Amino acid sequence: MQLAFLLYKYFPFGGLQRDFLRIARVCEQRGHAVRVYVMEWEGERPSGWDIRLVPVKALSNHSRNEKFSKWVRADLARDPVDRVVGFNKMPGLDVYYAADGCYEDKAQNQRNWLYQFGPRYRHFSSAERAVFAPEGRTEILMISEVQLPLFMQHYRTPIERFHLLPPGITTDRRAPANAAEIRADLRKEFNLTDDELLLVQIGSGFKTKGLDRTLEAVAALPTALRQRTRLIVIGADNPAPFQRQIRTLNLSDRVQILAGRDDVPRFLLGADLLIHPAYNENTGTVLLEALVAGLPVLTTEACGYAHYIEEADCGLVVPHPFEQKTLNEWLARILDDPETRREWQENALDYAEHADLYSMPERAADVILGELA
Repeated sequence: MQLAFLLYKYFPFGGLQRDFLRIARVCEQRGHAVRVYVMEWEGERPSGWDIRLVPVKALSNHSRNEKFSKWVRADLARDPVDRVVGFNKMPGLDVYYAADGCYEDKAQNQRNWLYQFGPRYRHFSSAERAVFAPEGRTEILMISEVQLPLFMQHYRTPIERFHLLPPGITTDRRAPANAAEIRADLRKEFNLTDDELLLVQIGSGFKTKGLDRTLEAVAALPTALRQRTRLIVIGADNPAPFQRQIRTLNLSDRVQILAGRDDVPRFLLGADLLIHPAYNENTGTVLLEALVAGLPVLTTEACGYAHYIEEADCGLVVPHPFEQKTLNEWLARILDDPETRREWQENALDYAEHADLYSMPERAADVILGELA
C-alpha cells in the first residue's frame, strides 16, 4: 500500500515526532511505501521516503494549519494514496494517532468563556470534531487511557473506533550490562563527586513540563542538601525565562539547561532521580524511559503514564490538585533516602523485564495496515 503520514512539523527530539518515525518505519519494513506531508522537517531524512514539504505561510498557527490541510487534500486528490494517517487533528484522516489530549475539554474547563468565540477555538474544535465525531470513520490510536473517556464524553465516539496502544519505549533506554560504567563516565564529564546527587528533567516544552515547579522545589531544599544537588535540564525550548528564574532563586551554580540531544540514555543512567512535575501530559514517555533504565521518578498525576510509576513502585506521583509544598517535601525526602532509591531502582528494573512497555509501533502498524487479528 501507499501510505500518507501527515504532521505539521518534524524535529528529532519531539515525542510525537519520534513516535511517527518509528511507526512509519515499521510500516515500511512490512513492505509499504511511505509518503510524508509536513510544513517543516529538521534533521536527517529517511532514504526512500517521499517527503513533501507543504509551502504554506500565515500569521497565526491556526490559519497555517488550515492552509496545510487544504494543500494536502488537493495534493492527495491529484496523487491518491491507500491510507491517510494523521499525527495532528485534521479532516480527512483514515487513522489518527492521539498524541494530544482532548482540546474541547480544555477549552471548556481551563479557558475563559469568551475563548470559545475566537478563531483559534473554532479551528481546533472543528479539527478535533472531524476526527472524533460519532458519524466519522477515522480509526483512533489511543496512547492514554485517561483521555479516552473525555473524548467519548464530548463527542460520543463509538468505542470500537478506539485502539488503546501499549507504550513504545525503545530498547536502547533499558539499562545495559555496563550501566555502572556509563554512569561513572557521565558523572565524571559533569564533574559530579560521589556524594553529589543528580536530578534530571527531560523533555521539550519547559513550561508544560513544569520546569518552574522543579526550580522552586530545588530552591526549597534544605541548605546542606541543596548544596550537594545538581539539576540538568534537557529539551528543545527557549530557556531564557527559566534562566531568569534560576538567577532569581540563586541556583546558577546548581542548574544547567542543555539543548535537545541524542544521548539521553546516558543521563538516565547517570542521574539519581528524574523529576517531571508536568502541568498536563497526555502520556509522559520519559517516565517509562527512566523506569526501564532503573531511574526513580518523581512526577505528577497529570501525566497519563504516571500510573506505571505507581504500579512498578519506583517513585512518587504528586496527586491532583497539585501543591508545590508537596513536591518540595517529597523531593527532599527522596534525595535524603538512598535506601529507598535503591529499592525503587530494583523494582523498576524488575517491572521492565515483565511488562509490555515496548510494542506500540508494531501495534499501531497493525491498525494502520488492517492487520488486527
